[in-house]
Amino acid sequence: MKKYFVDFLEKFSYPEAAKVVLIHAFDTITNNEVYEEFLAILKKYEENMRYDFKSMLGDMKEVSIKTGTHEYIGNMVFLICLSKYLQQYYKNAGLDEKMWFETMCDLKWKLLECKEVYNIWGTFVPWWYDRFFNMERFCFGKLQFELDRFGREYEKNGISLNPESPVLNVHIPRTGEKLDRESMLRAYKRGSEFFKDAFGDNPMVFVCYSWLLFPRNKEVLSEQSNLYLFMSDYDIYEYGEYKDYGQVWRLFDVQYDGNVEHLPQNTSLRRGYADWIRTGQKTGWGKGVFVYKEN
Repeated sequence: MKKYFVDFLEKFSYPEAAKVVLIHAFDTITNNEVYEEFLAILKKYEENMRYDFKSMLGDMKEVSIKTGTHEYIGNMVFLICLSKYLQQYYKNAGLDEKMWFETMCDLKWKLLECKEVYNIWGTFVPWWYDRFFNMERFCFGKLQFELDRFGREYEKNGISLNPESPVLNVHIPRTGEKLDRESMLRAYKRGSEFFKDAFGDNPMVFVCYSWLLFPRNKEVLSEQSNLYLFMSDYDIYEYGEYKDYGQVWRLFDVQYDGNVEHLPQNTSLRRGYADWIRTGQKTGWGKGVFVYKEN
C-alpha cells in the first residue's frame, strides 16, 4: 500500500508540502499498533463497496485519535488508500481508467480547499465521498453527476416531472480553474451519454442545488461571466436565504470571523458578497432544473 500511496500523490501532482505531511501520517498510522485496525477498515470496503461509509469514517477517526494524527489529515490518508480498491471496482465494472482518474481528482481539490480554509493538508468533509466510493457519483471534466429521482412535481415549457422522474444531480467542484462555457457543454454531453440508458424516453434533466444558484448572485456578476452563464441554464424553482454567514467559506475559502475586511475580495462576486455582509443582507441557495438538449 505504501508504494500505491506515494505513486497516487505523484500521479495527481499533490503539492510537495502536502506529500510530506500525508506520507508522514501514513507512516505514523502503519507503524503503530492500530495498523491492524486501519487494515480492517480498508478490508470492509474491499469486500463490500457499499459498506456503511459513515461507520468507516467513525472507525477512521478513532485511528487518527490513537495515533495523534489530525482528523482532517487522517481522512485524506484513508480516502487515498480506499481509492486503490475503487480503482479495481472500476475495472470490474468495465469503466476506463480516465473515469476513475477524473473522479479521484476531487480528493486533491478538497485537499487544497482544506488548506485554504483551515491551513491543514487534509479534508474536513469526508462524508462527501460516500457516493464517489459507492460508484454513484462520477466526474466528467469539470462537472460531477449522479443519478437520482426528482422528488417533487414540476411543469414548465412543456416539461412535466414527477417525484419518480430520473434526473442527474450536478455538482461544481472547486478545481481552481475557470468553468468556461465549452468545458460546461463537454461535461453535460459526457454525463448525458453515460447515464442515457437510465432515462429511456424521459427528457434528460440536470438538477443543481447550490449557493451558486442563489438568484441574487446575478446582481454582482457580469452577464458574460462563466457563473452567470451557468446559472442561466437553470430554471430556479426554489431558493432561500441562510440564517447566518456560516456558508460563505465556499466562496471566500476562509471561515467568516465576524470581520468582513478579513475576507478576500479579489473577484466581483466576492466583493458583492462582502458588501452584502457589511450591510446585513443575506446570502442564500437555489435549486434549479436544466432540460438538456444537445446541439
